[in-house]
Amino acid sequence: MDAPVILWFRDDLRLADHAASHAAHATGRPVLPVYVLDDKAQDLGGAARWWLHHSLASLANRLSSQGSRLTLRRGAASEIIPALAEAIGAAEVFTGGLAAPTARATDRAIADHLTPRGVRFHRMRTTTLFRPDQAKTKAGGSFSVYTPFARACLALPPPDPLPAPALSVPSPIVPSDRLEDWRLLPSRPDWAAGLREAWTPGEAGARQRLDRFLTDSIAGYAVNRHVPGIDRTSMLSPHLRFGEISPAQVLHAVRARVTGEDANKFINEVLWREFSHHLLWHHPTLPDAPLRPEFAAMPWRDDRAALKAWQRGQTGIPIVDAGMRQLWRTGWMHNRVRMIVASFLVKHLLIDWRLGQAWFWDTLVDADLANNAASWQWVAGCGADAAPFFRIFNPVLQGQKFDPDGAYVHRFVPELARLNPRYTHAPWDASPAVLSEAGIVLGRTYPAPIADLAGGRARALAAFAGLRRDAAGQLP
Repeated sequence: MDAPVILWFRDDLRLADHAASHAAHATGRPVLPVYVLDDKAQDLGGAARWWLHHSLASLANRLSSQGSRLTLRRGAASEIIPALAEAIGAAEVFTGGLAAPTARATDRAIADHLTPRGVRFHRMRTTTLFRPDQAKTKAGGSFSVYTPFARACLALPPPDPLPAPALSVPSPIVPSDRLEDWRLLPSRPDWAAGLREAWTPGEAGARQRLDRFLTDSIAGYAVNRHVPGIDRTSMLSPHLRFGEISPAQVLHAVRARVTGEDANKFINEVLWREFSHHLLWHHPTLPDAPLRPEFAAMPWRDDRAALKAWQRGQTGIPIVDAGMRQLWRTGWMHNRVRMIVASFLVKHLLIDWRLGQAWFWDTLVDADLANNAASWQWVAGCGADAAPFFRIFNPVLQGQKFDPDGAYVHRFVPELARLNPRYTHAPWDASPAVLSEAGIVLGRTYPAPIADLAGGRARALAAFAGLRRDAAGQLP
């Protein structure tokens, strides 16, 4: 029998448009599909672990229907993949490349082990539209601003999606962990009821989500994407995060069915994801250090009570609380509201963006290292193509503009459901009689605001001005 090959799945849990599975199948050799849970390298949050369990179960079922089998192993991938290759006498290993620095280090270690032994290691593009280093400036460098990056991407020919291979050639039988033994699902308390209600992880669920979006929601997307009270966004982010659908599949489906501003705006969102991976590839410290070095001296406040109130949706600022409660309940948050809650934490509360990033990492089903870090740095004003630090979202005005009837707040903050929409985003402005009629006692049935918005804004601007003065004083 021909020497088998290993197909190592990572953040690409699908078969269609999967370059590594396609190439492995094209060898004509037996293919051993493998997934390695590398806890130290991945360090997944609770919501992402829930999603991963169901996504792996879906992939295993798909492979089983073809007569193949997904082998599960837990531990250091840099040790497990070479050991598996040796155990089955593999001729080649195919996998998808990732931008994360730990993943790149793992790939180097595996290649260094396999290559001298005559085992070819193929690292292929499976998680992004283009390679993270493919788009280049005219000078041949990397981008730090989104718009020229997007133009460069749009000038590149988008790859055509590949068909799903049939991995039906019998592969070696090797011991596999049981998915249930990994205990990725919550036990007690079972906090995943909202996730189960909102999501269907897996390749089939991703295709259904895309089709539903293109059928029901993309018309008017350019405007409606900002309105959190209506379901008009794709909600594909967790499916993309776990690679259950590829950016190329999404791009081609959109262009085949939609034209004009709605399609362009959605494609821009896909390219923002590409930009985030581009940034992480070229700046491996993106999750830990501000790209603008002067922000290392930012006088962040250590206010654990305020941080906890923000995490639990108990800030007394309705649009912020609605977003944080949506996150806790469903593992996801509307993108406009993500910007609002992040701005409130970093600027009105002057709490380090990395603490917000960590909470999102633990609670988002779409927690992606590149997207999470790039977006938090964008809001904090310390990253690439960043919103200036002095651009501070007023959460009341944002709520009034994008949730004018209070539908979003009333859904996730039921304490305010009976309040006149005129006061939904600033209940402290309502008279005692109006509050009483709505059954609201500020500070008891709903929190009083933990921050004075005007005062918090002034404090943030003063801190930023201090950074600028310090930076100017260091110039030669």
